[in-house]
Amino acid sequence: MEFSKIRKEIIRFGRKLVERRLTVGTGGNLSFFERDRDIVLVTPSGIDYFDMDPGDIVMTSPEGNIINSYRNPTTELDLHLALYSLRPDVNAVIHSHSIFATTLASLGWEIPAFSYLVALIGDRVPLAPYDTFGSKGLAEKVSSAIGAYKGILMENHGQISVGKDLTSAFSVAETIEFLSELYWRSRCVGMPTLLEEEEIKRVMEKFSNYGQPGKTRE
Repeated sequence: MEFSKIRKEIIRFGRKLVERRLTVGTGGNLSFFERDRDIVLVTPSGIDYFDMDPGDIVMTSPEGNIINSYRNPTTELDLHLALYSLRPDVNAVIHSHSIFATTLASLGWEIPAFSYLVALIGDRVPLAPYDTFGSKGLAEKVSSAIGAYKGILMENHGQISVGKDLTSAFSVAETIEFLSELYWRSRCVGMPTLLEEEEIKRVMEKFSNYGQPGKTRE
């Protein structure tokens, strides 16, 4: 994909974060790793998504060296780069502060297999321990916690979703927020019944073949 198209896609999904109430203001950040050319494109720090232009998107090397960009990258650049280094299957990372996911993360709760839809993320939605935003410590803790999961909660902070492209990562972010709200509402009434380990593994396998060949789930 041409860099100009990637820049526009990053802005489009950043605006969708706000429109779908997955973040507010300039919160959150997005990136895409063009692995064929060893270039990471990432949102700049502190610019409203609706004021953002393609030229504002920052280009870096996988090591974090800025390339032909005049903006400062998101403060979570180290986090994005750490995930790309860890996960060769990941080409897009989205970090957001969605309401219910952040609520659970602030309570120190992960999301167990209370719904079969959890299998879209893994056998659960794990929780990464807290560290200061923008720090290498946070990047290390999130990298250690994510394993093969498609997304995780970040204690006292928000959520991270990953995917082969921005569409996939955004779908994961929406799914985590939906599951967070369901789990929160369930816990307000009582303790939801959890699926057996073998069942959640069975559903994970079924989801691995979900949808049409060659199409991304939306």
